[in-house]
Amino acid sequence: MRWYRGWLYHAIALLLGAPGIRPHPLAAQQHDVPSIDSTLQAKLVPLVGSFHGRVGVYVRHLASNRTVQIDADAIFPTASMIKVPILIGAFDAMERGDLEFAEELVYTNSLLYPGEDILGSYADSAKILLAQVLMLMITASDNTAALWTQHLAGTGTRINSWLAQNDFEHTRINSRTPGRHTDWENHGWGQTTPREMAELLVMIREGKAVSQASSEAMYRYLTRSYWNGEALSQIPPWVQAASKQGAVSRSRSEVVLVNGPSGDYVFCVITKDQADERWAADNEGYVLLRNVSAVLWNHFEPDHPWVPPPGAARYVP
Repeated sequence: MRWYRGWLYHAIALLLGAPGIRPHPLAAQQHDVPSIDSTLQAKLVPLVGSFHGRVGVYVRHLASNRTVQIDADAIFPTASMIKVPILIGAFDAMERGDLEFAEELVYTNSLLYPGEDILGSYADSAKILLAQVLMLMITASDNTAALWTQHLAGTGTRINSWLAQNDFEHTRINSRTPGRHTDWENHGWGQTTPREMAELLVMIREGKAVSQASSEAMYRYLTRSYWNGEALSQIPPWVQAASKQGAVSRSRSEVVLVNGPSGDYVFCVITKDQADERWAADNEGYVLLRNVSAVLWNHFEPDHPWVPPPGAARYVP
């Protein structure tokens, strides 16, 4: 009955005009007060309500400033989406002169984070450019590369300071960051809200993260994801999208900013406490990410209908 209670809660919220929508510090960065896209919200509420776990959704069409917000300000685990703030931290360090984009680094086995990372397969004392480490962190979602970058950028403490200074109240790095052990126990490597993670991507898109040049360089990285089997799989391959995915056993998440032919839109979907912990393509969290993305594309781009062709699932990681 848990799914029914969730559906009923969100249905009541919709009928009452989405009372959970409230002013937020990030709203000051937007030109107009967002309004609710009630038609789109009606399409998404049933998807969220039937899910076996908790879901947060934030959607914003940038030109019209119309939104959907379902538990958008609740705190969720980021999993690998935390690599977006780490990327910002690295470029902030470059702007300060503490790092160089073309800097040659030396990888050592002490940096290895156990898993299937590409960087972890490098030989001890192998040389690699910082630019390549950043590519592995974002494109391949390489954890060894991300933890190394987090350290090089001044650790989680420095990155969290940047987030706080830029009105991201809840997005934080917890892992390997003094004073955040309890948060790490509750949320893992990082924590965020659907709204904040989505608006972080918007900040990069609009050239406001660190600097215009840094933002554009970061955006290029974010448009080159290897992991394209979920939300990205429901967007035509000829459309550019910046994204970052995250997954741990009881959470699946993705943040995407789509450069659609009719205008940009951003969305973030995060789950937690989900019942389905399987690492399979039909995991309920992965299915939700695909379904939400498909609804959004068809809602914002009715003149450009598209569905994945037969057999497409064979060619996604």
